[in-house]
Amino acid sequence: MDKTKVLEGVKKYTMIIALILVTLFFTWRTGGKILLPQNVSNLIAQNAYVFVLATGMLLCILTGGNIDLSVGSVVCFVGAVGATLMENKGMNVWLSILVMILVGTAIGAWQAFWIAYVHVPPFITTLSGMLLFRGLSNVVLQGMTVSITNAFFVKLFGGGADCYIPDFFGGGEGLNITCMIMGVLACAIYVVVILKGRMARAKKGYEMEPAGSAIGKLVVICLVILALTYKLAQYKGIPTALIWVMVVVFIYGYITSKTTIGRYFYAVGGNEKATRLSGINTERVYFIAYTNMGFLAALAGMLTIARMTSAQPTYGQNYEMDAIGSCFIGGASAYGGVGTVPGVIVGAVLMGVINLGMSIMGVDANYQKVVKGLVLLAAVIFDVVSKKGGKN
Repeated sequence: MDKTKVLEGVKKYTMIIALILVTLFFTWRTGGKILLPQNVSNLIAQNAYVFVLATGMLLCILTGGNIDLSVGSVVCFVGAVGATLMENKGMNVWLSILVMILVGTAIGAWQAFWIAYVHVPPFITTLSGMLLFRGLSNVVLQGMTVSITNAFFVKLFGGGADCYIPDFFGGGEGLNITCMIMGVLACAIYVVVILKGRMARAKKGYEMEPAGSAIGKLVVICLVILALTYKLAQYKGIPTALIWVMVVVFIYGYITSKTTIGRYFYAVGGNEKATRLSGINTERVYFIAYTNMGFLAALAGMLTIARMTSAQPTYGQNYEMDAIGSCFIGGASAYGGVGTVPGVIVGAVLMGVINLGMSIMGVDANYQKVVKGLVLLAAVIFDVVSKKGGKN
């Protein structure tokens, strides 16, 4: 086998290899506890906000390595507004959800305007937003905690102990049959999509990945899906929060890989000047990226207050760091123009495994931050060194 191809393969799947190694390490150190069905389910439910925010953050980073520092504060502010309207003002739950979505999107558009059209640096604009909306969260909540008592809202957004897709086939306590069937269907759909894609490329005469490599990847991904659904089926089934995550991942995965606007994000990050000269409205691309970030921050806010069944002025702290870290660890370039939604999800899972593993081991919270910081630094160093190696 060609040594160069092996090295390229290792480089391409570095984060997946790292995720496997980290999981094996914590499986050993925790005596297998990290792979218990309940812990696997908790890993998804507790990190749902990271998956959502990281997906939106990727679009910002693609435009040139720019980041949004305000998302944690926006999550808190949207949650504060929604909780106050539902619980203190008695507003209808659906109307409250609509208001939260509009508030988050409006905040995103507000910041996007200054970044895209006035050309205020994203770092300054979103740093201002981080302070502004954290302060407004305290004003709305008056420094108090507002409990969420609306059971429908909590269940819809994956909070509480019973927020799982029910087993329609009555599998009982042992195994959730509905969960397993959904896993098999997911694999079947994935296989059909991949095969149709290869057939279309072959028909047009495009270059394709070798059949052996494609089949190997297909088998591995299907095995991962089945293993995950089997673990979830052994506990309570599919968490409601996972449905929201999958919807976001599929939609944005399609946008970034199959649509014109998706290609524009990569083009702006690759070379903004050349992209502008080619006739693409780069200002609109920036505006869409940061407005979308506000929209997804609103969704993350709803997931957060549903999981916590309350809204507090301290919610959302360091959420922006989790999202940014997941993007860079998942292969997004610090220079922009490089990164994928699946890669970001791998990065978010890696961060979640590290958090969960160290928590089970009883590692002090301060040392957990040290480890996460070092992992993020290592990922960015790898990106920078790779770029230099490619130029030499």
